[in-house]
Amino acid sequence: MTSAQTGSVTASEQAELWRSENPEIETIFACICDLNGVMRGKRVPVDQLDKILEGGLRMPLSLLSMDIWGEDIEGNELVFDTGDADGLCDFTGRDLSPVDWISRPAAFAQLWMRQEDGSVFPGDPRRALDTITARFKALGLTPVVATELEFYVVDPSEAAPQPPCSPVTGKRLDSDGALSLDELEHFDAFLNEIYDGCKAQGIPADAAISENGAGQFEINFMHVADPLKAADDAVLFKRLVHGIARKHGFAATFMAKPYGDRSGSGMHVHFSLVDEEGNNVFDDGGNDGTEVMRQAVAGLLETMQENALVFAPHENSFRRLLPGAHAPSTVSWGYENRTASIRIPGGSHKARRIEHRVAGADANPYLVLCSILGGALLGIENKWVPSAPIVGDAYSQDLLHLPYDWASAIEAFSRGRHVEDIYSKRLKRMFVQCKQQELRRFARHVTDFEYHSYLEAV
Repeated sequence: MTSAQTGSVTASEQAELWRSENPEIETIFACICDLNGVMRGKRVPVDQLDKILEGGLRMPLSLLSMDIWGEDIEGNELVFDTGDADGLCDFTGRDLSPVDWISRPAAFAQLWMRQEDGSVFPGDPRRALDTITARFKALGLTPVVATELEFYVVDPSEAAPQPPCSPVTGKRLDSDGALSLDELEHFDAFLNEIYDGCKAQGIPADAAISENGAGQFEINFMHVADPLKAADDAVLFKRLVHGIARKHGFAATFMAKPYGDRSGSGMHVHFSLVDEEGNNVFDDGGNDGTEVMRQAVAGLLETMQENALVFAPHENSFRRLLPGAHAPSTVSWGYENRTASIRIPGGSHKARRIEHRVAGADANPYLVLCSILGGALLGIENKWVPSAPIVGDAYSQDLLHLPYDWASAIEAFSRGRHVEDIYSKRLKRMFVQCKQQELRRFARHVTDFEYHSYLEAV
């Protein structure tokens, strides 16, 4: 059921048609996506589907700014100044997605929020991405976007993650298996169900590979000329993987660095821009790319440090961004260079594109695409010129560095010169307050490793 199908058909008629085509569904999970990329919402009987479709569902606006533990932000004006007022939940038009990994079949409805007066709520991350997409449209350009998401399958029996046991041999995975065909074959039933789920939910899954860590996989997605759909796909995919992993007796994690001594999990983003005639404006017929592409690169470099909080939003995120850890750590770009933050892939000039390699798999896909496309847009609008592309190992060169820690990233985003050229003041304030609260809580938590290191030694 898409927005294109609505036409003059009423919400009640749409709902009745959907129920008749899906008689097994009893429940709808109606959800919004908060700033941390966590889905929050309500379980609604299917006979109230018309209310969801017509935008009659209400939820507190403050849901969008909760911290990672689901707690209100201290001093949040959405809670205390307004009495925790409700907002209105609009149906995004995305097909209702089947949820078949719970006890009874259900469906998932994606919503986004507006305020009581009917205006869009500027603190909604999906609205932020929609705003950037509209700015490209005003220039006659459409971003064509694809993501690559890495994740680990882990044994859920322990509090700390450990690699799973092979469904074939019963032995625990104990070595890194980059592009291992054995791991792909051993987890064939799990991966098959993921692909089936992607097909049912309209997620354009492409290649799957076994990544560098034990039990780590990567799924690539096809390019789509709709950034909102690309972000929706990523959000739905993460929920799908979590659900299917549980169904198979595993757990799945998109933590950026679940193991200190194994590879982290990233969310790489590929994008190009097409004009109103469908031409790739990054394609110059050769290997270098156009001036517009280089302007976009310049915008990404200029905004990378202040947007690092979006790409690495959690305490754990910065363990992935250490030099030499197979993730970028510098403000850099290059051609076919995976040590740089921005890579221009080789191949046919017709597919000339930019790959942004900074974001972790733990980041909010809406905000990641908003920061990337927003940075590129600023570069194009201002005709910025990038530094020279690097050659060789970015880790060993004297280059600007991404923020070294979470606190520095929060400060950089808070004071960033260009953040409010991409995000509303409301969303910026909400995100900073959320991250500051999470940082304070982590600062009060003493780890077992600290006890082991210091308790009797000092």
